[in-house]
Amino acid sequence: MDCTIRPARDDDAADISAVILRALRETNAKDYTDEIIARIERSFSPDAVRQLIAQRTVFVATLGDRVIGTASLDGSVVRTVFVAPDVQARGIGKLLMAEIERTARERNIVALTVPSSVTAETFYAGLGFNAVRDSHYGDERTIIMERWLENSLE
Repeated sequence: MDCTIRPARDDDAADISAVILRALRETNAKDYTDEIIARIERSFSPDAVRQLIAQRTVFVATLGDRVIGTASLDGSVVRTVFVAPDVQARGIGKLLMAEIERTARERNIVALTVPSSVTAETFYAGLGFNAVRDSHYGDERTIIMERWLENSLE
């Protein structure tokens, strides 16, 4: 798969929103109730995504002109990692996370934290993240995971 990772632009907001909403509805739905999915979806409208692009370092994965994934770095916290359901399990998430890690190393960040959904816990564990605690927002469970980065200056 000839996938490109690049910084997100404002005009990507609607496409990023669509990827996130599809992934929530099709992939995360097996681990969360409809009410939880609906609550999370409200946080990822195109306007909300535009605000995130202004506040965080947001990347997109593209296949040709199509946005097929996204991930962002908010300080040392990895957020909003989603891949379109029809292209999941093809290494796109790993490519996005490699770009997040490269950016973190450039910024001398020594450890990354990710609030993982139940759905994504095995994905992050496969990248070397370890669960450190659970977090609950009402009936929504998030697994806080952490990974120390190797010193890139050695």
